[in-house]
Amino acid sequence: MIKPVSPASSFTIRDLSAEFGVTARALRFYEQKGLLTPDRKGAKRIYSAADRARLALILRGKRVGFSLDEIKEMLDLEAIDSGGRAHLLESVKRFRERIGDLERQREDIDAAIEELEAGCRWMEERLADREPSEDLRKRLRAFEALAEARMSAWTGAAPEPS
Repeated sequence: MIKPVSPASSFTIRDLSAEFGVTARALRFYEQKGLLTPDRKGAKRIYSAADRARLALILRGKRVGFSLDEIKEMLDLEAIDSGGRAHLLESVKRFRERIGDLERQREDIDAAIEELEAGCRWMEERLADREPSEDLRKRLRAFEALAEARMSAWTGAAPEPS
């Protein structure tokens, strides 16, 4: 949630970059796309409280998956309609569609996670199957000791200490 400011407030590109954690380049890009319209004092950009609020909406829209074109269209509708019924109905429709998209993505992600977890379990079971049992290890040590003793008898060398 952004902190409230006076409608007469103004901000530099550095102010908004710092507050919202975006680069100056991103703000210039949003301006180029027509999403923000700062005033100019020479080469310096001066953003209004309305620009600041639009930036908050742009970033919120991006966070939930709207494209910049969709965000611009919604912001333009708001400017034309001044927040009236038509704008709200269109916004609700778009938000509901986006919620549906995100829910489908969540289902896809959940299914992918289940598949990966099943794959991990299968591989872990295969790894567990490759570990010899304790009984087999004991018999292997006994076999190695016997083989070493017989080899020593044949070669005349003393068995190596274990």
